[in-house]
Amino acid sequence: MEPYRVLHLPTSVGGNPQGLSAALRQEGVSSDTLTTEQNYLQYPVDIVINPDAAGPLRREWRRWSALWRDVPRYDVLHFNFGTTLARPHAWSASPGSGLFKRLVYPVRAAYLWLLQGLELTRARRRGVPMFVTYQGDDARQGDYSLAHFPICIARQVGADYYNAASDAFKRRQIQRLDKYCDRIYSVNPDLLRVLPARAEFVPYSHIFLDEWTPVYAQEESRPLRIAHAPSNRQVKGTDHILKALDRLRRRGFEFELILVEGMSHAQARQQYERADVLIDQLFAGWYGGLAVELMALGKPVLSYIRQEDLPLLPVEMARELPVLQVTEATVEQALEQVLGMPRPELVAWARRSRAYVERWHDPHAIARKTRADYEEALARRRLSP
Repeated sequence: MEPYRVLHLPTSVGGNPQGLSAALRQEGVSSDTLTTEQNYLQYPVDIVINPDAAGPLRREWRRWSALWRDVPRYDVLHFNFGTTLARPHAWSASPGSGLFKRLVYPVRAAYLWLLQGLELTRARRRGVPMFVTYQGDDARQGDYSLAHFPICIARQVGADYYNAASDAFKRRQIQRLDKYCDRIYSVNPDLLRVLPARAEFVPYSHIFLDEWTPVYAQEESRPLRIAHAPSNRQVKGTDHILKALDRLRRRGFEFELILVEGMSHAQARQQYERADVLIDQLFAGWYGGLAVELMALGKPVLSYIRQEDLPLLPVEMARELPVLQVTEATVEQALEQVLGMPRPELVAWARRSRAYVERWHDPHAIARKTRADYEEALARRRLSP
């Protein structure tokens, strides 16, 4: 196979694009990442289009410059968070928006939709294979969730989080990318229910295990340290978790809460290493990239796991899953179970968690699979007349 260049774009959500790109480099693929702007987590990115607080016209000029200057230098495009560099959005503003936003939003949405069509058509005409990874709310739809899942994020958030316009837009966006992309990936099993039938589950691949040395500190003679790191309190079920912990404290249980919010990824990691246990999220139905990091560090995880989604996983992955099932109704009971667990048993659980990540979230194995998909698509292009 001739050398080729891969560009991952246009976000750094969860650090997954950056982790996959770095693993591909180690597997011999020339791979870069691009994001429209950095977020507070500050994952390392090769190209940041808007590194400063520029105005809307300058930001748009930079987007066009990237589309015509940076993107054409690559032979494979791997979109993430279910979108492209145009990053179109729903046609109507969220409920409760002011008059100006309600007037401007449809115009901007139409412009970005057309720009994305141009972006995709141009890449196809150049013969560039395209791939897309879905990571959560880029595909998750409120109406579908409410109709099919008794426990879900949609039952916890306000009307402006999911709405009819955003649900309809996500379906249009999924259909469009299905027409252009060679392969469709999802890092969450529930998304496979709303993605095309050919979509594939691919585990998170954002950390290198040799950089995340496990710290099995659960047997130290002190109260357990319980970590929780909400990016969105409603989505994660933070209030339910904090209330359960408060009730346990009033009942006489001793523990230290490590609440991680608003920190860079590097700062947050220092807190994770201090923890003994992570309680992740109560409504999404799967564990997040954060849970992978904590399990890699040798920290047992509690999270809500939707049992109906387990058949969508590799059979052995579902069987080996070390995450303790927890719901809004059982969170206090589950935390009490952990606090009362013999420390050697807790360490054994921590070691199972690390082994699970080593087997199922190895970025090199996932990068090799992804590289094979890229090269199959490139070979097919080169053989076609």
